[in-house]
Amino acid sequence: MSLKRKAYFSIGFFCLAISLAMGQQDQILADSLIIQYQSGSYEESELDLLSKISEAETNPDRLLTFSNLLINKASKDSSFYFLHKGYLQKGNALKFRGDNAEALRSYFKSLNFANRNKYEIGIGSLMISIADTYSAMENSSNAQAYYSKGILLLRKANDSIKIATALLNAGDDYFNNGAIDSALNYTEEARIIFEKINYPIGQAYGMGNLGMIYAERGKDVLAERNINGAIAILEELEDYYPISVYLTYMSDIYFRKNDHDTAFGYAHRSLDLANTYDLKEQISEAHLKLSVLYEAIGDLVSSYEHYKKHIAYRDTLINIESVTQMADLRTNYEVSQKQIEVDLLDERRKNQRNIAIATAVALFLIGLLAIGLFRRNAFIRKTKAIIEKERDRSDHLLLNILPEETARELKEHGVVKAKKYDAVTVLFTDFKGFTSYSEKLSPEALVETVGFYFSKFDAIVEKHGLEKIKTIGDAYMCAGGLHGSEETHPQKMVLAATEIAQFVYDTKQDVKASDLNFDIRIGINTGPVVAGVVGTKKFAYDIWGDTVNVASRMESMSEPGKINISQSTYELIKSDFHCEYRGEIEAKNRGKVKMYFVNGIKKGLLTLV
Repeated sequence: MSLKRKAYFSIGFFCLAISLAMGQQDQILADSLIIQYQSGSYEESELDLLSKISEAETNPDRLLTFSNLLINKASKDSSFYFLHKGYLQKGNALKFRGDNAEALRSYFKSLNFANRNKYEIGIGSLMISIADTYSAMENSSNAQAYYSKGILLLRKANDSIKIATALLNAGDDYFNNGAIDSALNYTEEARIIFEKINYPIGQAYGMGNLGMIYAERGKDVLAERNINGAIAILEELEDYYPISVYLTYMSDIYFRKNDHDTAFGYAHRSLDLANTYDLKEQISEAHLKLSVLYEAIGDLVSSYEHYKKHIAYRDTLINIESVTQMADLRTNYEVSQKQIEVDLLDERRKNQRNIAIATAVALFLIGLLAIGLFRRNAFIRKTKAIIEKERDRSDHLLLNILPEETARELKEHGVVKAKKYDAVTVLFTDFKGFTSYSEKLSPEALVETVGFYFSKFDAIVEKHGLEKIKTIGDAYMCAGGLHGSEETHPQKMVLAATEIAQFVYDTKQDVKASDLNFDIRIGINTGPVVAGVVGTKKFAYDIWGDTVNVASRMESMSEPGKINISQSTYELIKSDFHCEYRGEIEAKNRGKVKMYFVNGIKKGLLTLV
């Protein structure tokens, strides 16, 4: 686990909270406009009223219904302006539901009509909406191209809030892709504009994001000043979630200064705030932060306790899926009822004799619907933010299962072709005596114990640019050299193995961690493999070949605390590590294979770390 907490989610979240995409939505206003529209009594044009409803509506399903209705009506009147508005709001609804590809199609249709109507503010805003969508899809090159075009047009229109928001979101995309200097320039300009027009929420997020950027660059004084400024504004606005996130950054800053007491104080303050306002995701993150801090000072028992609480709260959030399904079922029913009412209104215009009766029925139904909406409004507002985050998270779920290149191929083509790699380094680990130990534990304690070790293994593997393949019981498997990675993967794999062995040894020596008393065997082999995705349901990424089998044999023939490598790996790393020849073994399909113990690192290899 790394001490430095990634800021990508935090900046992205805070930017979206004031993005251009969803406009000035207000559900109370939307409900009143819907009642007015369904009554059939309004002074303005039908297109104007439908456009206002679409701009105010917050429910993505109802927004999709009314934006489609606006598009249909505007198509009959050949109104480019309202077609632009209709497709814009349809794109917003689709993006809000997580359907980014369809959202882009609607945005581009809206852009076409805005261009035909020569509506420059609309064109500029659409450029930013398109850029935000590409950024969410992790297509940074397209995102930055549209950010540049949109910001240029918005500067001409002189709309300060839209300009500053666009700059903040562009800075977020630069930050997520490691362009720190560009991120700093865009975010600082956004903060200055928000400060000039006295827009507090924009000032807070601008300062907070600047603080996180400075923290990533190691400029702790500037980071602390900006984050404290953001926290002060957010406390006045009673916006507590970002405060909890920013406090963890303050913890990182003071830990780097070796002021451990203050660092722990900020981390505990973040946890207390999250507990007070029942911010379950941040409660989980605060426990993870404390686990990392305790691990860094060598208190593995406290680290282990906070890690268990992090897992418990993280698992609680998974149950949000059932809440989402219930809310979607109720929303679909209400949307269908409103569509029926719209159809009835069309019939009333054709048959004047039934106006009075139909109006009374409609008002009765609207009254019942209003009561239902009022009762569930508090529930929806409370869970809305959680549901939005869960939908965003689903877009990234595939990346937690498959390597990035494989996940992209699966999304684009629906299938993944198997590939052969000529040189891949494969590592296996296994805990000595784990089977007998596990028989004495409850299932919960067993999972927590394995998770404690494997979480650290994951961090080490990621640090060295390697690829975790899978775990089977207490066995852990990873590989290097897949997907065009560097030729130094054998050296990196041995370095990773060295760190894994040291971590297991240090944990065993900690007298307070008596229940984590294990030895580990490690085996490594290098050679050709075939890689691909297995199955069509619950699929998994895996590798096959004699290379994998020999690596497994190297592990089984190793000794506790030792790293056992094959002849092929030895030839690639012998100039960088001290190795000891230990004889030959018989390997299936390979004949006799020589084995070596890795006993240490030679000078000059630290540049790979």
